[in-house]
Amino acid sequence: MEPMTTVTPPPSPSTAPATGPVPPPAAPHSCGHGRPAAGWRLRFAALALIWGFSFLLIKVGTHGYAPLQVAFGRVLFGTAVLAAAMAVRRERLPRAVRTWAHLAVAAFFLNALPFSLFAYAELTISSTLAGICNATSPLWGMALSLVALSEDRPTRRRVAGLGIGFLGVLTVLGAWQGFSGLDAGGTAMALLASLSYAVGWIYVRRTLAGSRSSHLSLTGVQLALASLQLAVVTPLFTSLPDSFPMVPLLAVVMLGTLGTGVAMLVQYGLVAEVGPTTATMVTYFIPVISTAAGVTLLGEQLGWNTPVGALIVLVGAALTQGRPGPAPAPAAGKGIGRRRVGNGRP
Repeated sequence: MEPMTTVTPPPSPSTAPATGPVPPPAAPHSCGHGRPAAGWRLRFAALALIWGFSFLLIKVGTHGYAPLQVAFGRVLFGTAVLAAAMAVRRERLPRAVRTWAHLAVAAFFLNALPFSLFAYAELTISSTLAGICNATSPLWGMALSLVALSEDRPTRRRVAGLGIGFLGVLTVLGAWQGFSGLDAGGTAMALLASLSYAVGWIYVRRTLAGSRSSHLSLTGVQLALASLQLAVVTPLFTSLPDSFPMVPLLAVVMLGTLGTGVAMLVQYGLVAEVGPTTATMVTYFIPVISTAAGVTLLGEQLGWNTPVGALIVLVGAALTQGRPGPAPAPAAGKGIGRRRVGNGRP
């Protein structure tokens, strides 16, 4: 398949899923093409399950390997999947040096850094808490976009959503109990990982919205650059394991092939079929699935404040997706030719 001539702007950081690399194109297509109407719903559910179980796979992977090794294996196997897809579709790599430079920065903030932070965090916190911390990414994205993106103007609904969301975070962490029994370091790393996703999405939105390369080639190069970054860092801070336990190894392989490579291909197809707004709603199912997986399969403890706080976080995140009102018309002769970014909004 030939690369698309243009890549439409990515969705707002407040609506972007916190686990994906380069944002998908924002132009929805019809659900026709001979596919059954329920087809996209099945793939939507599969994507939610894959990303929801990613936190369990991270936890299992750290039982046998260092966090940086888990992160490196994740991007390496994910890159292999996307490279195979690019070869099958005959995708062309981006040619502009500036695009590669921007993708290197995106790879750091959207892959190398958050994947490593989540792996380190799950050494001391549950996969359930990590999944819920991941759900705060839309809140970070909305807060940062109000500062970094002039077109994202605050509204009462979005500000209220931001406040409700962070109230939910405090509920999850048990703030009224003085955060007793909570590992501050691990929790902080999980929240920083979520913040890193938001920073990465805003950076991509400001720098790569007009790229002429296809989404698949941008994503594949981004993951490859993240693999290179971790390939340099990992040997400096870890040593080769004395043994290669099979279950943690399988967890890392699944985390990379399914949770990163296949998941991005599925998400790309969903965005093309039903549009970004529907496709990115998967974000709100991830903490539900990660909580269920952690409790039932890993035997993690669950207090009442964890699901209640998670629900509050999701309500707040949903409110932040409210679109701002229409921008005032520019004065005559001004704003001509100005490039627009983000979901078709001014």
